Amino acid sequence: MRLKQRRDFTELKQQGQRLAAGCLIANWKTAPAGSGSRLGVITSRKLGSAVTRSRARRLLREAFRLHQHDLRQPVTMVLVARSSILGKPRADVERDFLSALRKARLLNDP
Repeated sequence: MRLKQRRDFTELKQQGQRLAAGCLIANWKTAPAGSGSRLGVITSRKLGSAVTRSRARRLLREAFRLHQHDLRQPVTMVLVARSSILGKPRADVERDFLSALRKARLLNDP
């Protein structure tokens, strides 16, 4: 479920769509029907120490994990943590993630 190879990240950057919302930047591309959604997370050293970057990665992965089944179709997504993620509680990160998905029209209609 995770993107790990550099070519996957560069492919999304070149061919995918991009949207900034709150404490994150989302790059995504729709995946073929029947496949699962995949996620990659980028945290720059500008964010701070390894502990800070790891917390940001965990928060973004958890937001994706909780809402991956609410997506209209499978996507391949890269989330980039912005400096505003520092010190934010999980609920705020989740709110920013959902707002990005709504703007991108990736969520199912309620």
